[in-house]
Amino acid sequence: MAKTFNVTAVCIPEEHYMVRLDDRLREIKNLIDAGKYFSINRARQFGKSTVLLALEQYLQRDYRVVLLDFQTFDEVKFQNGSVFAAAFAKSFLRALQRDRRNEEFGKATAHLEKRMEENGFALMELFEELSDICAVSDRPVVLMIDEVDSATDNQVFLDFLAQLRAYYIRRTLQPTFRSVILAGVCDVKNFRRKIRPEEEHKVNSPWNIAADFKIDMSFSRREIAGMLKEYESDYGTGMDVEAMAGLIYDYTSGYPFLVSRLCKLMDEEIGGTQSVSACEADIKSRAWTEDGFHKAVRLILSEKNTLFESLIGKLTAYPALNAMLRSLLFTGRSIVYNGDDPAIDTASMYGFIRNQDGMAVISNRLFETRLYNYYLSQAEMQGLDIYKASLQDKSQFTVDGYLNMKLILEKFAVHFNELYGDRGESFVEEEGRKYFLLYLKPIINGTGNYYIESTDVIVDYRGEQYVIEMKVWHGEEYNRRGEEQLIGYLNDYHKDKGYMISFNFNKKKQIGVHEILAGGKVLVEAVV
Repeated sequence: MAKTFNVTAVCIPEEHYMVRLDDRLREIKNLIDAGKYFSINRARQFGKSTVLLALEQYLQRDYRVVLLDFQTFDEVKFQNGSVFAAAFAKSFLRALQRDRRNEEFGKATAHLEKRMEENGFALMELFEELSDICAVSDRPVVLMIDEVDSATDNQVFLDFLAQLRAYYIRRTLQPTFRSVILAGVCDVKNFRRKIRPEEEHKVNSPWNIAADFKIDMSFSRREIAGMLKEYESDYGTGMDVEAMAGLIYDYTSGYPFLVSRLCKLMDEEIGGTQSVSACEADIKSRAWTEDGFHKAVRLILSEKNTLFESLIGKLTAYPALNAMLRSLLFTGRSIVYNGDDPAIDTASMYGFIRNQDGMAVISNRLFETRLYNYYLSQAEMQGLDIYKASLQDKSQFTVDGYLNMKLILEKFAVHFNELYGDRGESFVEEEGRKYFLLYLKPIINGTGNYYIESTDVIVDYRGEQYVIEMKVWHGEEYNRRGEEQLIGYLNDYHKDKGYMISFNFNKKKQIGVHEILAGGKVLVEAVV
């Protein structure tokens, strides 16, 4: 059976194209060897379950591994300590059934099986039995629990964590697990806050014994290239593996689901079927090009998938998060990454942002564009006059399939000055980027994409890229630095022409569009 790119549930090496997890597994094993208890907290569909499954196999020679999934525990299992203890014991024993050759170990597990049938079997008794099992095991026992978020609203789970903590503290006196790993989206330290938000000790956590988990779970360019090389050896598309890996990484920042989804779209949607007939082989070869990649980007940005639906749902559930993201996207202001800020903490936990040199930035280009599209498509936005003007103008801006970006800037300058020319400087600093993107969106919608780098808008349209810098006029020296920055971006993109929008409040300004030569580049500047 041919391998595929997988975006549902766990990835299986025999069935799916995957990045190699060896380095990650080695780093995690180092924590386990050191006897650490820790959490793997990452956003949805970040490969946590796949890593745990691979880790279970990786550790078998040195450890007895118990991998549980709290998603299989229904709500009834958390109604009280006794019910939970019995359910946990049953799942724990099932995970150990593969190997009971050690006689003493077999007796200990049999004793737990008998105890769980008794009335009054609660958490304290459960942990006494677990301690006995750890004491006679021929290998240290590692407990891994996936989907711990399923238990976040249950006091019983906090009591369970408290027992883990107590045994960890007394581990030199009472046998216990060598290591415990909890995997989920939410950080366990937040669980108590969700259950008893009004209490003084709401930020205290029974999981304060956990070691920091600093292992990068995102995919690197090298890892993506390794996966693509395996695919290329099967299909021989002739793709430039390193260049394609770079493109995928640049748009996803290595977010596992997004990497796999783009690859799946290129392979199955743009590349057609997996047949090896000559015609279809040619189609598959064309799919793994820069043009095929940008088609996949357009597809993923327009589709409904579980990851994007989950992210957008959080904007309604967390108003402070929503306000922070809107500010980050549209004002261009830098926001210091402060993990104590609830909005920053929530945005990081759900994968919206990351910490880049102490500043909060959107996690990747795809998230950024999807968020822009979401905000710009809201009724309040599309009711604005600048959007309506774009709808009337949009048929003018393509010539032989290419954008006439200079004409777009000319028309935008006219409309912006007519509609908002009497507004103050603070208005433009807050709204300027939003209004230009709102004007641009109907023009490229369905054919092109855009994303933001610093103060620049990068537009991809039919394989051609347009670099547009937006700035508020703060004098000639500031303007010159803006030109130098734009020239630097043009060099990066191997372009000879770039574009600028200057929001200028100098009374002597000349509104309109003009061209200048600087640094061997043609710069088209619109002054509004």
